[in-house]
Amino acid sequence: MNGQLSTTQGESTQPLRLGTRRSALAMAQSGMVAREVTRVTGRPVELVEITTYGDTSRESLAQIGGTGVFVSALRDALLEGRIDFAVHSLKDLPTAAPEGLVLAAVPEREDVRDALVARDGLALSELVEKLAGAGRPARIGTGSPRRMAQLNAWAAARGVALETVAIRGNVDTRIGFVDSGELDAVVLATAGLNRLGRAAEITEHLDTELMLPAPGQGALAVECVDAGLAAALRALDHAPTRVAVAAERALLATLEAGCSAPVAALATWDGSELLLEGVVGTVDGATLLRMTANGPLVLDETAERQAVALGRALAARLLDAGAANLMGERA
Repeated sequence: MNGQLSTTQGESTQPLRLGTRRSALAMAQSGMVAREVTRVTGRPVELVEITTYGDTSRESLAQIGGTGVFVSALRDALLEGRIDFAVHSLKDLPTAAPEGLVLAAVPEREDVRDALVARDGLALSELVEKLAGAGRPARIGTGSPRRMAQLNAWAAARGVALETVAIRGNVDTRIGFVDSGELDAVVLATAGLNRLGRAAEITEHLDTELMLPAPGQGALAVECVDAGLAAALRALDHAPTRVAVAAERALLATLEAGCSAPVAALATWDGSELLLEGVVGTVDGATLLRMTANGPLVLDETAERQAVALGRALAARLLDAGAANLMGERA
């Protein structure tokens, strides 16, 4: 089988091939996982850089479909035996996996919040107020319809002026829009900035009451083909994170929404209870549905199945409330 773990002494020192996107963030995330894999398996790991369609296209995520554009090339490399395992940002992972692939591990989650990087070190309300005094709206860049929907809803609720601007590019490119004065701020994932060692550039962590994150945000996914390797990689798994993101992704799958749809979800633990929040809205922020569901959960062999049921139940309630009409074309 492709990627099968070696059993002889000589072969056991052969590097495991880890497939990763070429971006600085992907390389940083993959490097973190590579070090942990070496620790738990005793095997060296080499990074294999793979370019995905999402890396080369200059179109917006909404135009190119969003779902899977950053992972399909990595999955092809896995299935063809060119790499042994792959690391993805879990929020980029389609909810349906191709046959033959195993989600071997979901390591412990980073900070789930979105972050504002704004001119003059300002927080969101300060930025909007300052520019209102100058007679113009704050121009805030993001590539995410989910963020646009919630930013616009926040502004509408407060009766303030704000303009969301669709952008693409890596972290340097996006922050560069602020440094150059082209934009007043950008919104990025806190987890990515932390992993790149750029947390000092954050001017405000956006509270989840204002900006609920994407399903799976802050989490990583480790995929492989070989069952033996999957068993070894399971040592990297963090059960509370895996169960939480299972609930979020079940909500996303039931809504039949891709990662480019204005959908947000976050599952958090409160003792032995899992609380799931979901948001569906229109990009202009005119309508925003927000609902919650919760249930007792024990971290045993049934936990993931129960989390999925919770996600599906909340999605059904959102659909009953008209969510399908808010998302545009569904996946």
